[in-house]
Amino acid sequence: MLDRRIFKYGGAKRVLCLLALLVSLQGVMIIGQGYFLSDALTQLWQQAALKQVLLSLALFISAYLLRQALNVAKNYVLAPFAEAVSASLQHELLQKYTRLGASLVQAEGTGKAVALAIEGVKQVQQYIMLLLVKLVDMLIIPWLVLVYLAVLNWQQALFLLVIYPVIILFMVILGYTAKAKADREYDRFNRLSNHFIDTLRGLKTLKQVGLSKRYADNIYQVSEDYRKATLSTLSIGTLSSFALDFFTTLSVAVVALFLGLDLMDGLITLAPALTILILAPEYFLPIRNFANDYHATLDGKNAFQDILKILALPEPSKAKTYVNPTHQWTPTSMLTMTEGTFTYPGESAPTLQDIELRLQGFQRIGIIGASGSGKSTLLRLLGGFLTGTGNFSLNDQVVPHFAQTDWQQGLQMMPQDPYIFHATVRENLAFYATSVTDDAILTAIEQVGLQGWFSNLPQGLDTKIGDGAVQISGGQAQRISLARILLDTDRRVVLLDEPTAHLDIETEMQLKTEMLPILKDRLVLFATHRLHWLREMDYIIVLRAGKIVEQGTIVELEAQDGYFVALQQAMRGE
Repeated sequence: MLDRRIFKYGGAKRVLCLLALLVSLQGVMIIGQGYFLSDALTQLWQQAALKQVLLSLALFISAYLLRQALNVAKNYVLAPFAEAVSASLQHELLQKYTRLGASLVQAEGTGKAVALAIEGVKQVQQYIMLLLVKLVDMLIIPWLVLVYLAVLNWQQALFLLVIYPVIILFMVILGYTAKAKADREYDRFNRLSNHFIDTLRGLKTLKQVGLSKRYADNIYQVSEDYRKATLSTLSIGTLSSFALDFFTTLSVAVVALFLGLDLMDGLITLAPALTILILAPEYFLPIRNFANDYHATLDGKNAFQDILKILALPEPSKAKTYVNPTHQWTPTSMLTMTEGTFTYPGESAPTLQDIELRLQGFQRIGIIGASGSGKSTLLRLLGGFLTGTGNFSLNDQVVPHFAQTDWQQGLQMMPQDPYIFHATVRENLAFYATSVTDDAILTAIEQVGLQGWFSNLPQGLDTKIGDGAVQISGGQAQRISLARILLDTDRRVVLLDEPTAHLDIETEMQLKTEMLPILKDRLVLFATHRLHWLREMDYIIVLRAGKIVEQGTIVELEAQDGYFVALQQAMRGE
């Protein structure tokens, strides 16, 4: 149940030592409770005066209060460690997402990636808080109680010692059953998260094509499956808790029975008999608490293991062999790739295979192909967001991949769905050029055709936009992304991944007029399936099933009358 990798975090041994000390003191208080309570009851049974019983009652109450205070102290000791571990995991996980980028999120699923970084980290914190306290309790308190009971009556202590492994064995059997159920529930939760996020992102498209109600039913069905899985797991957990409570209660009842017989036969006096009877439930209490919280910690354990699995994923070589202090792409700069191949994790066939490219200076390069041909993957590979195999070089400097700092700091990316941060208009537009002036931002807003939208904002450049603030349409998001490129005049490499794919033709033609001057004097890689953009390209790369099947100018490709011409005809519906 306990993942030993928890102890690699700083302060773990210190926390364990403090917990062991506090739990030992708590065990002494529990024994004190039992002793003083049985002493008070014995005196009352013997009709002693109340004044004679007050000392025992006072000591019992003091032991009880100290026991509860030690409970608070245990949580006080453990909470900072649990928070530090969860914060560290979240930080490391977000850094891993950043370093591995799209390939990791695609492999894990957007929903799972988000849920793991938020809910998963919270579950890990709960897992640590519940598990360590209950585990240390179970390892110390029963044995302190058992030793004291052996001093009072070794036969009863022997019975309790023998029955303990039997209860643990039964708990393990039911625990494994619950774990298997919980693992399946956790997998379903991840699938539900991915399904929900993907549906949410495509909701606008689904509504446009009239499929939103059908997908609402689909979401309901997936949620219903998750509900049934959760209830099935809870039923196992409830059954195991009931069985454990039954066996421990039965064990205490057996102890009470034999104590009663011994009392009748005069083999034991009332005071030690009462002490044993009071402490017997305390002997089983730690394992009962542990079993009750076991099911509550399963999701936390699964999340912890998933996070560590992601953190252990191999990363691109840290060797930054490309040196370009200015980060600038010039008319003489050159990029080459030969035998470029990339395969997504878990896939058997490569998405890109044997890619041969030679890019030089400022030019507009169109990338075209059917859906799934590898256009987006090629852009990510060239941008260093994915790392494949092959031979790569930048300005005649051989590099292991394009995830080079000096290369990436000189490029910009405009995806199909630009991300709008929950921030001000100023912060969103100045994403690349953080030191740009407000006048330059206002000029860019006018150039990309956002003046009408901007004039209606209540606080101008200080208006918050994005999720939870002023909402942005798809066309406005594209224009904001275009303004980001416009404001940064230093970055001369622009990667465009079907930036107008979800726009109507009228909005796209307006955006095209604004984009073309911005793409001048830059290396532009433009992945698209819109044919009218190809007339504006200096060079065209044609992809088919992950391979470059043709490349050249549009005139050359049309003269070849090959796959490019067939693709054009298919896109026109001919």
